[in-house]
Amino acid sequence: MASQPSQQYAFRAQKSFGLVGGTPNYDPIEAFQAPEVPARTYQYSSDGRFLAYAIPTGVRIFQAESSQLLQELSLPNIFEDGTQHKNLRVFSVSTGEDLVAFSQKSQEGWELQYTISESHAVRLVGPEIQVFRPAEWSKGVVDKLKVDGATSITLSPGLNPSVAVFIGEKKGQPASVKIYSLTSLNGLPTCQKTFFKAQRSQIKWNTLGTQVLVLTATDVDQANKSYYGETGGLYLLSAAGNFDCRITLDKDGPVHDLSWSPNSKEFIVTYGFMPAKTMLFDQRARSLHDFGTAFCNFVSFNPQGRLLAIAGFGNLAGKVDIYDRRTLNKITTIDASNTSHCEWSPDGRFLLTATLSPRLRVDNGIKIWHCTGPLVHVQLTDELYQTSWRPAPVDVLPPFPQNVPQSPPPASSVLQHATVAKPTPTKPAGAYRPPGARGIEASAAYKRDDDTPSGHSTPNGRFSRSPVPGRFQNGRRHVPGAPTSPSPVRPAGGDPEKRGRKRKGAKDKEGGKKEGKEGKEGKASGEASAVANGAVSVPPTPGGEGGLDPIAKKVRNLTKKLTSGVCDQLKAIDELKDKQKKGERLEATQLKKIDTEAEIRKELAGLGIKS
Repeated sequence: MASQPSQQYAFRAQKSFGLVGGTPNYDPIEAFQAPEVPARTYQYSSDGRFLAYAIPTGVRIFQAESSQLLQELSLPNIFEDGTQHKNLRVFSVSTGEDLVAFSQKSQEGWELQYTISESHAVRLVGPEIQVFRPAEWSKGVVDKLKVDGATSITLSPGLNPSVAVFIGEKKGQPASVKIYSLTSLNGLPTCQKTFFKAQRSQIKWNTLGTQVLVLTATDVDQANKSYYGETGGLYLLSAAGNFDCRITLDKDGPVHDLSWSPNSKEFIVTYGFMPAKTMLFDQRARSLHDFGTAFCNFVSFNPQGRLLAIAGFGNLAGKVDIYDRRTLNKITTIDASNTSHCEWSPDGRFLLTATLSPRLRVDNGIKIWHCTGPLVHVQLTDELYQTSWRPAPVDVLPPFPQNVPQSPPPASSVLQHATVAKPTPTKPAGAYRPPGARGIEASAAYKRDDDTPSGHSTPNGRFSRSPVPGRFQNGRRHVPGAPTSPSPVRPAGGDPEKRGRKRKGAKDKEGGKKEGKEGKEGKASGEASAVANGAVSVPPTPGGEGGLDPIAKKVRNLTKKLTSGVCDQLKAIDELKDKQKKGERLEATQLKKIDTEAEIRKELAGLGIKS
C-alpha cells in the first residue's frame, strides 16, 4: 500500500527530506531523489499529483506517484538591491517556463488563490481585487474590483466560486464582510454583514462554497482577560444572501477552533474559557449535540465526515478524543502529548501527530495512530520542521466502511519506541536537591530510602500524604539534626525516678515542687562536679550511642556545654588581648575579663582539657 496516495506521507527534517510509505511497511521510497542540502520547505499539489521542495539553489518538482523529477527551477537566493523587483513568480510545471511575475510587499496574504478548476486566479493589491486567467497570463488582469478598506479576501471552493472580502474596523466605522460572485465581480455584493469588535477575521468556507463562517477578533482585549485580544463574534453567512446570523455561544471566552464537516451541512466549534465547551451545529446554526466541557482547542472531521477528533494541543496535555459522528459515541482516547501538528489521512482511518521544531526541540518525530486508538508507527528525528500526508481526492479512495475498521498490526518501530521510551531503571531517582546543596553529603536526617512509600502511617495511626523524609524512625518522632540512634528501651511502667517524684509531689504539693526544683539543680551540679573530678567516666560505645544510659548521656551533654562555654570565653579574651596590643582603648569590664584568663585555664586543667 506504499504507493497509494492515502498511505504516503512526507517529512522534512533539519538535514534531510524524504518520502515514506504507509501501512503496512512504512519504508522510505527508494525511487525518490532526496536533496543533497537541507530543504527549506515542501508542498504537495491539492490533488496530490505533484510534489515540490525548495533548496537554496532552486525548486525541484516531482511526479508524486512515481517520484520522477519533472522540473528543476534555478532560483538562487534573492537579495535586496534597493530597486523594486518582482518577487512573486509563477512557473509552468510541464515546461518550467516563467509565466508571470508580480511585486509583492506584504508577507501576509501574498499567495494567489485559484478556483478548483484553475480557470481563474485572484489576488488583493491594496484595496483592489484582481482576477487573472492562468491559461492566458499574457493578457494580464481580466477583471477587477476596488473595495475601500479591504484587508483580506478568501476565495470559496466549489463550481460557482465566490469571493469574501473583509473590511476591518477603522476610525469608528464598523467592520464588514461582503461576498461577491466571481463571475459578476463588478455587480453588487450578494451578501454583506456589518459588526463591531472586528479588526481582523478568520473566514472558513464549506466544501461546496455555499456558506461561510466568519470569526471576528480585536487586537486588544478591553476587559484585560486575554493577552491575545478579544473574540468579537462568530457569524454564519450564505453566499446567496438568503441567510445570515450570529451564532449564540453560551460560554464566555474565546473561540479556540472551528471546522466544517465535509458534507457542508454542519460544523463544530470549541469555545469558552478552559475547560472549553464543544458544540455541533447544523447549517442554520441550530445546536445538534453538546460534547460537554474539556481541555481542548482543536477540532477536525476526517475527510469522509464519519469521524471527529476533539483534542487539546499547545499548552494542553495532548489528549485526543475520537467520536463516531453517526452514533455520537466516543470511540477512543489517544495520548499524543507535545503535539504541534495533527492531520487525518485521506482515507480517514489514521491520524498523524507530530512534534515539530522550533516550537519544541526535543522528542521531534512522527506518530501514526489508527482511528480506534492503537499506535501503528513511530518515526523520530533530531529536528523535524514539517510533515504531512500526500493529498488525494475523496472520490478516488474507497468509501469509509459502515463499521469502524479494526486496527492493523503495529509496525516494528512501535515496539522499538516502547523499549527506548521505557528503559529498565538501574538507579531510582533521588530526592530533589537545590543547586547550592548538590555535590555535598546530605545530613542523615534528610536521606530517604529508595523503597520509602509515597505515604505512610504516623505513630498516631493517621495517614500522611506528604511525608517528610526522616521525620519518623522506628515508629517514633525524629527531630532533624538530633542523634539518629534508637532510644534505649524503657522498663515497663515508665521511669522509676519520675514515678518517685510524682508520688513525692502528691504527698506535699508545695514542698514537693520546691524540693523537686532544688533536687534537680543539685543533681545537675553534682553530675558536673563528678565529671570534673573524674568520678564518672563515660566509656565510648562501639557502633554508636545505643549502649549509653540516660544518666551517662546527661553527663556527656553537660560536659560539652561546660567545655564549649569555657572555650568561648577564652576566645573572647584572646580577641580583647589582640585589641589591647593594637593600642585600642578597652573598658574597665573588658580589662577585668582579661584578668580572669588564668582562673579559666586552671578550671580547664582540672577537667583534664588542654587549653
